Amino acid sequence: MPAFDLNALLQAEGIDPQGVVVLRHRPYEPELRKLFPWLIAERRDLFNAYQSTHGKPVEASVARAAYVASFFGHAAGKAVFVGLYRVNGSVRISRDDYWAMPEHRQLAEFGMKGMAERDACLLFDLEPLAAMSEWSGRLVCGWPGLERAWRRWAANNVFPVHAIAAESLLVAPMPRWQELVLDWKQLRALPMSWQAALQQWCGISYIRDKASGKGYVGSAYGQDNLLGRWLNYAASGHGGNKLLRELNPDRFEFSILQLLNHDAEATDVVAAENTWKLRLHTRALDGLNDN
Repeated sequence: MPAFDLNALLQAEGIDPQGVVVLRHRPYEPELRKLFPWLIAERRDLFNAYQSTHGKPVEASVARAAYVASFFGHAAGKAVFVGLYRVNGSVRISRDDYWAMPEHRQLAEFGMKGMAERDACLLFDLEPLAAMSEWSGRLVCGWPGLERAWRRWAANNVFPVHAIAAESLLVAPMPRWQELVLDWKQLRALPMSWQAALQQWCGISYIRDKASGKGYVGSAYGQDNLLGRWLNYAASGHGGNKLLRELNPDRFEFSILQLLNHDAEATDVVAAENTWKLRLHTRALDGLNDN
């Protein structure tokens, strides 16, 4: 691959690197960091809300910039390009204004700490641009200097292009069903490609409460199969089940015990479900099934 960098790409789009601040996002909150690539790929509204406010040092830089080049810190010393944004100004908002935004409240449910110590901050109007959008999730650049410093002025640094992937690096292929283990927050942000696979699968799922070690066995069949069952849990946390309703879904792990033919009869699926309840001792009081 020819030697070129981010600044050369910006100039090819007619954008002066002097006015571009480069941000390498990598949330410090472990739960949010685990979900962040999925949110970038599937929930750009939440990502845009996330990067619309910053701590004071970064806030000052964005306020002086004409453009923001956003990246995700997916590996040490490297960053995956997310998008290019025009800075159309900002307004000062209070802490109450910040938490009144539904996107910020949803990000908080995914683990974001958000605005806690400051009374006010700038809310930036970042307009996504079409320029370089075809490389979102695919362009990998080197990140100069310290890992912890997650902003750089484009013109003052070199961001070498390491690779341009054929497919997006933000959403990895789904693991084999035998290896799939998700927590509740991940269940609420499932990538569309993973949802499509789960919709095809009829089978037996398992919920483990990490706090008690007890388990719950459930069957999934019908139009949406495992996807429908898990989206129900994602929405409510308990899926209407009495014993699960009493617990904190943030402590749940979801996995698959068995797949069955897509056209399996409901009676056969329920019969398989009952054998798993028996073998795993998930009926109360040993487990979380109340039947």
